[in-house]
Amino acid sequence: MILFAFYSILIRADFILLDEIDIIEGAMTFHIRIKIVTLLMACLCTNAMAVNFKTHKVTENIYVLFGQGGNIAIHLGEDGIYIVDDQFAKLSKQIKKQISALKPGFPEFVINTHFHGDHTGGNEVFARSGSHVIAHDNVHKRLLAKHGSESHYLPKISFSHDLALHFNNELAQVKHFSHAHTDGDAVVTFTRANVVHMGDLYFNLGGLPFIDVDHGGSVNGLLKALRAISLSIDDETVVIPGHGQISNKNQLLQYIALIEKARFLILQAMKSAKTEEQMVQLDPLSTLAITYANWLPKERVTRLFYRSLAQ
Repeated sequence: MILFAFYSILIRADFILLDEIDIIEGAMTFHIRIKIVTLLMACLCTNAMAVNFKTHKVTENIYVLFGQGGNIAIHLGEDGIYIVDDQFAKLSKQIKKQISALKPGFPEFVINTHFHGDHTGGNEVFARSGSHVIAHDNVHKRLLAKHGSESHYLPKISFSHDLALHFNNELAQVKHFSHAHTDGDAVVTFTRANVVHMGDLYFNLGGLPFIDVDHGGSVNGLLKALRAISLSIDDETVVIPGHGQISNKNQLLQYIALIEKARFLILQAMKSAKTEEQMVQLDPLSTLAITYANWLPKERVTRLFYRSLAQ
């Protein structure tokens, strides 16, 4: 019973995904028991260590907060505060302190770039403080399915294609790009400041991106979005990725070229690899001189690219 209860907590806190559930005839399998014990130990270790938050000033009004999860953009001005993404729920108190150190008060708006928990985990806490959450319609649908209709995780404002936010003497254009990283991605462009927050369309970590094929993401959709964004910015644009350090147009173009090369390698291998397992055995991405994160190893990237391009 304790393991079941802790499993429910992990799902709500976004430590584990709903599609990882493996329950048979009301009993938890040995695999899941081991996984939960491992996660419990990891959570205890994580809670014992303070997150090292770092704030980077982009302009007089825009800051980026690096912590644990997606990068947070903070916009300050005469009208108040608003942020882009809010990381995990467990960090909300600390994130509030980081924001208050820049300007007292709470964010009037929280814009979600997509539905993943490391970008929306703080929604409930901020909403209870008075913030209005903004996100794409598909983000609302996915958070509704996960948290229920009465939850404060849900966006109060949702949009289908784009939205304009006139606040702090800045025009923030929030634009949806379909079937890219997920089916609910939004990119936020601070037009006057010439700054763009790309969410997880851009992983600036030196490797290939996570494409959430199970939730509407696709290789071709991601490339289409990235190319469109690259054409809309200039050499002076400050690019905020979903993960990694602040970037620019030139680095974004290099990222696009890497994804295009990986796409080409997978498509070439698909001429002989007729199944996902055959693709893994061929290992077409081995020619790329890049590193992979522990949570996103080469095999997983290969499978996701194959599944997307085989559709």
